[in-house]
Amino acid sequence: MSRVSRVSRAFTRAKEERRAALIVYVCAGDPSLEVTERLVHRLVESGADIIELGVPFSDPIADGPVIQAASERALAAGTTLRRILTMVKRLRDQGLDAPLALMSYLNPIHALGEPAIGSVADAGIDALILPDVPYDEAPPWRAAIEAAGMDLVGLAAPTTDEARLRAIGASSSGFLYYVSVTGVTGVRAALPESLPSQLRAARAVSRVPVAVGFGVDSPAQARALAAHADGVIVGSAVVQRLHGPDGEATALAFVRALAEALHESRTDSALAASSHPTSSLSPLSEVTPC
Repeated sequence: MSRVSRVSRAFTRAKEERRAALIVYVCAGDPSLEVTERLVHRLVESGADIIELGVPFSDPIADGPVIQAASERALAAGTTLRRILTMVKRLRDQGLDAPLALMSYLNPIHALGEPAIGSVADAGIDALILPDVPYDEAPPWRAAIEAAGMDLVGLAAPTTDEARLRAIGASSSGFLYYVSVTGVTGVRAALPESLPSQLRAARAVSRVPVAVGFGVDSPAQARALAAHADGVIVGSAVVQRLHGPDGEATALAFVRALAEALHESRTDSALAASSHPTSSLSPLSEVTPC
């Protein structure tokens, strides 16, 4: 692609700073779009490089209980994709320049009508993540999304075979979302010991940066993964904190701790490990949840 998207610039800046990018997920409209609008600005101020906005859906097949509950709250508050895009447009009018990725199942996009992709792009979204669009069915979506000036983020998992991983890596734009574990989203105290080698294989065939998500629960995990990936995605752990004691303040403090952990990991040894992962996996397999 000849254009340079906000997403690509975010990864380039992180690379220049010798660290992994931090991608933070929130469910738009949970508990209200007014809160989400304020929160996006504060997440960027707290160190998030890219914001992933989840579109609430009644049957979120890839999401665990934390994000399912967030979707239910957002839907009960009257959140729709159209209202989310109106909020995104306001954020851009307010001067927000951070990359915004929209994670949506297909039903809300179909419900928006025929010009849906154009409407998403016009609002100021930079990338789309479509978890229920298999790689084999992605080409027409990719053509429409990239023609509208957005990235289509590919998804891969530990179950993705080598040939398919190579194809997904070659066709993704923005970044490749590597799902760290099989199953649904949700915090996990331990991540698979095979994950570094899986990330190395993904980065070897991807034309775009590889970001890892699903299960990242603490700054210690984020720091460990930063040695093996170009970006770290954190969702359920943030959403969970938003609905705990002193919700917003606690969630923002957690994001600041994640950002600090990724900045602390920017050493020559960490950079070397990103290309040649070491055999020491204790940060992944033995962490104390934050």
